Amino acid sequence: MARKLPGLSRDLDARALFSVAYGEIASSIYFALGVLAAHALGFTPVVLLVAGVLFLIVSLSYSEGTAALPETGGAATFVRRASNDLFGFLTGWALFLDYLIVIALAALFLPHYLAGAFQVSALDRNPWDVVVGVGVIALVALIRLVRRPSLYGLGIVIPALDLLTQLVLVVLGFALVVSPHALTHGTSLGAHPTWHALAFSLPLAMLAFTGLETVANLAEEARRPGVDLPRSLFGGIATVITVYVAIAIVALSAFPGPKTELGTRWIRAPLLGVADRIRGELPFWLGDSLRFYVGITGALILLAAVTTSISGFSRLAYSLGEHGQLPRSFGQLSRRAHVSPLAILSAAVISSGIVIATAFFRHDVQFLASLFSFGVLLAFTAAQLAVIKLRISEPDLPRPYRAPFNIHVGRAEIPVPAIVGAIGTFTVWIIALATHPAARYAGPAWLAFGLVVFVSVRLSHGEGLLERVTAPDEHPVEGMVQFRRILVPMKVGIIGEEMLATAVKLASEHGAEVQALHVIRVPLEQPLDAQMLDEEERADASLAEAKLLGEDHEVLVEGTTVRARAIGQAIVERAFEVDADLIVLGSAPRWRRQARFFSPTVDYVLRKAPCEVLIVAFPQSVMDEELAAT
Repeated sequence: MARKLPGLSRDLDARALFSVAYGEIASSIYFALGVLAAHALGFTPVVLLVAGVLFLIVSLSYSEGTAALPETGGAATFVRRASNDLFGFLTGWALFLDYLIVIALAALFLPHYLAGAFQVSALDRNPWDVVVGVGVIALVALIRLVRRPSLYGLGIVIPALDLLTQLVLVVLGFALVVSPHALTHGTSLGAHPTWHALAFSLPLAMLAFTGLETVANLAEEARRPGVDLPRSLFGGIATVITVYVAIAIVALSAFPGPKTELGTRWIRAPLLGVADRIRGELPFWLGDSLRFYVGITGALILLAAVTTSISGFSRLAYSLGEHGQLPRSFGQLSRRAHVSPLAILSAAVISSGIVIATAFFRHDVQFLASLFSFGVLLAFTAAQLAVIKLRISEPDLPRPYRAPFNIHVGRAEIPVPAIVGAIGTFTVWIIALATHPAARYAGPAWLAFGLVVFVSVRLSHGEGLLERVTAPDEHPVEGMVQFRRILVPMKVGIIGEEMLATAVKLASEHGAEVQALHVIRVPLEQPLDAQMLDEEERADASLAEAKLLGEDHEVLVEGTTVRARAIGQAIVERAFEVDADLIVLGSAPRWRRQARFFSPTVDYVLRKAPCEVLIVAFPQSVMDEELAAT
């Protein structure tokens, strides 16, 4: 029996991981630049550079952690392994908050970029920006519930589009608007910005570097996590830092202080504001084209950020559910989309609530950015301490990648970047608590609520708060043992009869129905609606026999005839249409004597089917019997 279990598979290579890393991290500049520039003013490039270097140091620890523990969960997994389930959960719970904030901000800012592209002013203000933002979240969640998107298609195109857009703004900006005088205009350290404003801006800068957790959560899906993940992270982050600093220079030259329009008029679409300023230096048609292009690409990139953040939330919830830190239902994956439906719905509902709540707050973006810094800095600090702790407690743990620059402490080698990074992120976290009311009050309240959830889950399972609960060997799947709809392609002869009999028998045992499918394969040289009377008669006869066999066993058999160029594609499409739980196929022995083992049809269905696949392998004697009968 060849089964397509909906667990996480290792499909992502270095190129895909780099694309995800760059796309995830670089997308945040579309909503972070405005709120950061409002406080850091002309020092925005410097603040971004400092935060970027700290982010790069943190990524060294993440690279070691994901290489040593190549499973989903990110920092929550590191901390759980190094300490206990309680601390691991609190780390993951803090990260939940960050995912939700990124989803909400990306969805809320998306209509503002569309407004600039299409010159629709209604999208640029309340309530339509909120309505569109909630609609975007709902649409992404719905699509994610019914199918599993590939990271090799749009997952590579969107980051490339992101990089191209940012490079266009940098090149045109340096050529047309950048000047040392414009960049420093109205800037006076201690006055504009004040020391308090500069300290206030440092935690906000962390909002510009989202995505590290999302990439770490892909460890269980990376082909070579010990090699590809570190390379992808370092390459992506180094590129992002360089582009960020350049964009900040262009943006502050376009809108100099002491009260930059980036933090007022363009706070919800800062890159669109930069494009609009450059537009004034270009010929009319070219300037309008630039504004339209940046608006459209900004909306697409923010849409991708919503999608990947919802997926990141679901992966983290899946990991916590597997280890008994959330209700077990969060650790169950659907057959079709390979996600936890409850996690997707939770992310969509809570983030939509955040978007709606922004309509009632005056400084909503600043509040959410402050709250984000609370969660991400806490998680970064915990992750680096966990890497240090694992170096001491588990020195023999296989580490395909080890953070560089180590010092000997006793018999353990401690990575200096983890020490420096932990001190740095903890210091910025303290600054956030001291300067940001949202981080000081709302952050601890979120952790307290999470603690209540954790205690309730553990008590309901009869498990200790500090007990380490291991994940099951097999991924639980909704209704795995209960088939509702079984699809069987019809085939003339003994093999076809056995396939049908197997499907009817399983349906009888599970109380399921059988979807019998007869595919008439039409040659390429003929139109799909070509007259094929003999084939149609055989199809009608085979489906009639299938229904009779079903009646004999009190099983409902629904028959369908389709025309197609490729039988495998027709089977997969029908499985999607009827929401099949199982496909029954037969495998002739002649294919098993070849290198490919299965026929092209069976191989295609195994790779593309949205459900489990049962392969009935027939011995040579059956083939001999069929040949003798003909």
